[in-house]
Order: sequence, then structure tokens, then C-alpha cells
Amino acid sequence: MAGKKAEKNQISDWDLGQEEEESLDFLKKKSSWTLEEVKRELRRRLGQELEGRRQMEDEELSELIDAMIHKAGETLYLPLAERVKLREELYNSFKKLDILQELVDNPQITEIMVNGEQSVFVEKGGAICRWNRSFETREQLEDLIQQIVSRVNRTVNAAFPIADARLEDGSRVHVVLPPVALDGPVLTIRKFPEPITMERLISLGSVTETAARFLKKLVKSGYNLFISGGTGSGKTTFLNALSEFIPEEERLITIEDSAELQITHVPNLVRLETRAANHEGSREITIRDLIRASLRMRPDRILVGEVRGAEALEMLQSMNTGHSGSISTGHANSSRDMLLRLETMVLMGADLPLAAIRSQIASAIDIFIHLGRLRDRSRKVLEIEEVTGIEDGEIALHPLFQFKETKGGKKGGVEGILEQVGDLQNRQKLEMSGETWP
Repeated sequence: MAGKKAEKNQISDWDLGQEEEESLDFLKKKSSWTLEEVKRELRRRLGQELEGRRQMEDEELSELIDAMIHKAGETLYLPLAERVKLREELYNSFKKLDILQELVDNPQITEIMVNGEQSVFVEKGGAICRWNRSFETREQLEDLIQQIVSRVNRTVNAAFPIADARLEDGSRVHVVLPPVALDGPVLTIRKFPEPITMERLISLGSVTETAARFLKKLVKSGYNLFISGGTGSGKTTFLNALSEFIPEEERLITIEDSAELQITHVPNLVRLETRAANHEGSREITIRDLIRASLRMRPDRILVGEVRGAEALEMLQSMNTGHSGSISTGHANSSRDMLLRLETMVLMGADLPLAAIRSQIASAIDIFIHLGRLRDRSRKVLEIEEVTGIEDGEIALHPLFQFKETKGGKKGGVEGILEQVGDLQNRQKLEMSGETWP
């Protein structure tokens, strides 16, 4: 009882204007409305109030919401708990991510998949399940999408129906709109709440301590690394973890479609992000463009978030022109498969003989690291292989570490170990940096 009185006294301090008061007269005739109906109508009318106004500060918006709820409570019975919930959801509708905000705030959820306004799925603990909530209307989902992309100066509409964006916490956002998406707007959010350290990956069993120490020496010594893996195998996470070992006195440039890397220990850091073309005349800025630009910025190392196409040629050339210690990632099913994909990518950007392409790859990349997502949904390093040159016209790979599954694991789980199966052949960079292995 005391709580309700305090709530009422607090809210009564805020006043609505005459027009706002009149706009809520509908409630007098709707005393039987449910909380969802009230919320829907208040959201609509709040949107009308904000339309055409200057950017409203958070505190000012909160006060307006509180005043509208108080006015509604004069006609409808709204318990304190429902008022608090209504206040939070209305605020999230305009300043955060609407109904998805609670999923974003949940650290156990790693991915949010919206397949139209009525279908929301989440990934939690490696398992995907349907969420028990959905958007009330397609318009509500579309408004949220426009809110997200506008914050990073991106455009998405019927003419440009596909867009990448990011949230303030670094989470990656991908949007596909109709007519490309047949069943309504598709919104996918891959969360990156905090960078996972190499120590954390060791504790999770994703990599062994021995392999991690080996990779640390390679990164510090300036070996060029390429991380491959399937979708959701943890390539970006592993790249983030490897970046811990980059000496802080170096100048580092990161290039990504959507900024996901979270590097904090390197002061001399330049972060670059691609840009899609839009209807206002802004031309597309590709990864290829950014790699070319980065070479004029005097980098010590270049980190390319993901290589997908013709930009592979520029990436290889940058590795071959004095930028030792560069790292990139790509989609593939194995290290050998990644080699074949790189060859194809280079051919997309240049008409070069295959022998020349293979020579370029072999001289640019020192080490391949392949990640996999196993049947128990765990993510592990499966291969670490060294590029040793060209043999019989093919790029030669020398296995250094391989994951070997063992028997006797828990039901449904995968047990195994990343074993060292070979010694590093090219030790020049290691020796020049004063490092040794083992």
C-alpha cells in the first residue's frame, strides 16, 4: 500500500499539456482494456508526440512516459508492478530495442533471430529455441530495424533491403527486408557482450594451454595467421583472443564489415568499417577499398575481420609488403578448403595464373588455424597447420596441432585433445624476435 502511495505521489509531480491530456481521453471509454492494449495505444500516442520534435533527452522522455501512465491510471486500474513494467517497455520502444532488450541484457543468450514479427528464436547454451514473445505488429519491428541502422548511419529499405549494423555493445546486426525476405523483416543479432580472453578459451576446452602458448609466440614474433571455420565456429572470438598478444607499442589497423573486434590494450589503433551505397548518393566503401587505404597509414599489422571475395588479393599483398603479424578470417570447412577458397577469391579480383596465386598465398600466410563447432555445440580449435611452400605445384601444409577425439565422453558430449603432431619448420621470425619453441 505504501509503495502504491509513493508511486502516485512521484508521478503526480509531472504534468501533461492540454493536448496530451485530451489525447488520452480514449481511456475513459476503454476501462476494460488489457495491459497489452493499453501499452499498444500508449506507444502509438507517444510516437505521435515525439514525431517532428527535436531529439528528446532520456530524462525528458521518462518524464513524459510517467505522466502518460499516471493519466491512464486515473481511469484504468494499473497495479504498481504493471506500471513499472509498462514504463520500462515504453522506454525501451523508443530508446532501446523494444521487446528484444531483455534478450540483449541476458548474458546467457548469444544470438537473437527474428523471422518476421511473429517468430523470434534465441540461442542459449548452444541450443536454439523459440521465444514466448513476439512483436505486436510488423510496423513495430520495422521501426526497431530503422532505429538500429540509423544509429550507425546505414540505410535499409525496399531498394536496399540488406544491411549490416551493430549495437553499442559491439553486437553484430544483420537485416533483410521484403521483398527479399518473403515472410516479413528478418533481424539477426549476434551478441558480443565482452571479449573472451585466451585464458577463458582454455578453461572452456576450446584450445589447450600448450597450443595457446605456441600461438602467443607466433603472434608476438610477427607470423601471418589465417583463421578459418564454419558459421558460428568462433572465428571473431578467437581473433579477439589472439589480439591480446599483439605488442602494445605497435600501430594496428582493423578492417571489418561491422565493427566487432574489441581491442583495448593497443593505444595506436585505427578502426575502419565498410559502408554500403545508399539512395542519397554515398558510394560503397568495400573491404578492398579499406585495405588499400590502410597501406597508406603506416600500419605495423592489419587485421581483416573476414575475407569473402576479391579483397583477398589486397590482403595477401599487404602481408607480402612488410606487414608481418597480420591476421584475417574466412569461412571454410578445413585449412585445405580455405586454401582453395582463397584461390577462388583472388581469381574474382584478378586474372592471374593459378601458379602465381598459389605462390602469393604461400609467401603471405605462415599459419592456418581451423575452428569447428562440434555435434555437442562446443567450439574448438581443430587444426593448426604451417604453410611450408609449394610442392608439385600445390601449397604444402605441415600439421602442427590436430584435435583427436577420445572415447568415454559424457553422453552427447565430445571429448578430445588438441595434440601437437609436428614441429614448426620456419623458425626465422621466431628466432629474430628472440623467442624459442618449445
